[in-house]
Amino acid sequence: MVVEVWSDIACPFCYIGKHNFEKALQQFPEADAVKLEWKSFQLDPELPRTASYANTYEYLAERKGLSREHAEEMTAGVALTGQRAGVELNFETTVVANTWDAHRLLHLAKANGVGNRLKEILFRTHFTDGKNIGDRDTLVTLGVEAGLPEASVAAVLAGDQYGYEVAQDIQEARNIGVRGVPFFVFNRKYAVSGAQPPEVFLQTLQKSFAEWRETNRSTDFEVISGPSCTPDGNCD
Repeated sequence: MVVEVWSDIACPFCYIGKHNFEKALQQFPEADAVKLEWKSFQLDPELPRTASYANTYEYLAERKGLSREHAEEMTAGVALTGQRAGVELNFETTVVANTWDAHRLLHLAKANGVGNRLKEILFRTHFTDGKNIGDRDTLVTLGVEAGLPEASVAAVLAGDQYGYEVAQDIQEARNIGVRGVPFFVFNRKYAVSGAQPPEVFLQTLQKSFAEWRETNRSTDFEVISGPSCTPDGNCD
């Protein structure tokens, strides 16, 4: 069963939601049958790719028109929520930059089976370590840490490869009505919006998986009969 997740590396609730979902998955007996697929989304696609902000407060002040005091108050509760989920959100040192190249790199990682690993590394690097995930040298280092060949990472970042896939993810999000992230879609039937508690994810996993398994077990199809053999040796 496929669980698709639209998210942005610059989204703190996406980091929190990832960890809450993983906690639910640890409690789910059929976890091995669940395929997690990350989808690209950009909260601020108009942010120049050459721009970066020294911290979240600077970004919110310039891009959203908030005072530093308001920005600090707004993010304090988010940081506490992150702490409860087991993630460290250091907004005072988080370098805010355009995430387009990071999303392209995630598609390379997905194609090589290490998408989830790179996603976690990007979140940690952005929110905890305070490094610039818009910087291509940094992204090369992170790609290698995730297990990707350095030459492949450098080649992708030097060109436009996977840009189409990123754009397609974003367009698909618009088509299905995604207005905010994280946005989890279970088996293309159920959706969970936001960084919900683990128990909400677990309940949705249980419900969607039960229906998915039943559908895949179904034998409700038309049979056109012809000559065949049966285990008892009869062939007609």
